[in-house]
Amino acid sequence: MIAKGQKINDRYEVIRSIGEGGMANVYLGYDTILDRNVAIKVLRGDLSNDEKFVRRFQREALSASSLAHPNIVEMYDVGEDDGLYYIVMEFIDGITLKQLLKKRGSLTLSETLDIMSQLTDGMSHAHDSYIIHRDLKPQNIMIKDDGQIKITDFGIAMALNSTQLTQTNSVMGSVHYLPPEQASGNGATVKSDIYSMGIIFYELLTGKLPFKGENAVEIALKQMRDPLPSIREDNPEIPQSIENIILRATAKNPKNRYEDSREMHEDLLTALDESRMNEEKIKFKYPEHESSEKKKAEAKAKEEPKKEDEDIEDTSEIAEKIEDDKEEKRNKKLIIILSSILGVAILALVIVFGLIPLLTKKDNVEVPSCEGLKVETCEKKLQKLGFEVNPTIKKEYSSEIKKDRVVKTNPEAGRSVKYGTKITIYKSKGEETFELEDYTGKNYAEVKTKLEISYGLKVTIEKKDVSEAVEDSDLIIAQSLPKGTKVKSGDSITLYVPNQLEIVPDMVKEKWTQDEADAFCVKYGINFKVKNQETTIFNEGTVIAQSLRAGSTITKGSTLTVTIAIKPKATPTPTPTPTPTEDEEE
Repeated sequence: MIAKGQKINDRYEVIRSIGEGGMANVYLGYDTILDRNVAIKVLRGDLSNDEKFVRRFQREALSASSLAHPNIVEMYDVGEDDGLYYIVMEFIDGITLKQLLKKRGSLTLSETLDIMSQLTDGMSHAHDSYIIHRDLKPQNIMIKDDGQIKITDFGIAMALNSTQLTQTNSVMGSVHYLPPEQASGNGATVKSDIYSMGIIFYELLTGKLPFKGENAVEIALKQMRDPLPSIREDNPEIPQSIENIILRATAKNPKNRYEDSREMHEDLLTALDESRMNEEKIKFKYPEHESSEKKKAEAKAKEEPKKEDEDIEDTSEIAEKIEDDKEEKRNKKLIIILSSILGVAILALVIVFGLIPLLTKKDNVEVPSCEGLKVETCEKKLQKLGFEVNPTIKKEYSSEIKKDRVVKTNPEAGRSVKYGTKITIYKSKGEETFELEDYTGKNYAEVKTKLEISYGLKVTIEKKDVSEAVEDSDLIIAQSLPKGTKVKSGDSITLYVPNQLEIVPDMVKEKWTQDEADAFCVKYGINFKVKNQETTIFNEGTVIAQSLRAGSTITKGSTLTVTIAIKPKATPTPTPTPTPTEDEEE
């Protein structure tokens, strides 16, 4: 464990622990250089001693750091400090989907579709970059208060792949989402992540896992051989279109699954269309257990009786054979001629069915740029080049492209793809704006991180004088733009924190004079007031009381009143009254 306040690489200050896992511990940290909160994942001590594991951990984490997507946690840094191997990433103020499921039991269909749409969109981006997660599960997916999800643990998944079967704590969490091909020892592919997403989809809707067992091996065997329980039997209100998506994603045979995450994402977007709600239950093109079918076919072939050799011809046929031999010799020349003709015919067939298609085969086509064009113009441009255009037009915010004009395509412009590839068009929703909140009373570092990372604002922190001392100088006391102001990426805002000054000294104990107290107040902009008190106990001219408590924090503009000792005024001696004489009395 790392102690609070410890600095990693003389840059990342540990604030507190926020999670412990079988592979690593996670801490909330503060980046002292970029002035922002971060999450620091530190590799567990016993794994740090495995040199091969560490190399893979670093290599894959660096690879994943290239991913930039709203639904993927951003990686900032990877390094080592005195034997501690760490990854610094975006800090997400939220909970995991697993924690949400424990709290809620299951989610509504609309909530689940929203989460799965974000998940498949994020994974599509990762797969486009040839990065496979390999360990997708609700524990690795964060959800924020506004419903946005963030996929975590990219990069270390591959590194953990070689050791997780020996890590009891982690394998029990992962095997429930492990595709059959991985459970049987084969490598992971894009379709392996799709299987895991299908299991997550099932769990979000039902609140339970489809396959359970006493140990990891038992669960893995069920993943390979048992059919997925029907989600509609559990809840008949779920449309068949939804169950079909889950069934296709979790098919045992990868050939029956979605080709990629984007295909699954697009299927989710139309799942609740009226035309699909009551579609027929999916039927797979390929057998779910190909290896078993193959074995059955081989066994059947072995059971078929072999043909017996024909009986030897009788003597009456021998004479005919002799005559046939003579005839064969006479026809040799004819056979040679016929063979030549046949060879020419075969060559012609090769040319017709092999060479000609090869020569006439269309090359890959480069996707043209449609940026800034009208959607209709882009569609015609793509169709003219032989592409199929996806009828579903996607939308996204853009600060550079005019509203309703094309932002991009998928596959993107410049990419070489097969003739006839389906292209999805993204059109601009215009520049994204959002309303500011009232941030007063909140930690400036957390607010600054949110505004910069989530909304792209330029945030400046300034100190502001206050009339009274405050306990926490990290809390925002004012902001340059009021609540409700609409802003966009690139706009600037200033957050103000209190301008805390020095600690009030113990002027009484240190026997300060009035002049010293006055000089202190002038130096720090403090209002100075003086009271005098007659006393013989203290030295004349020294401070005997102060209005601001010693050791407290003061701020510019506050008031300090000191009481100064003065000598008591001399009391005049009273004049005695003369006593009258006897003569005067008479």
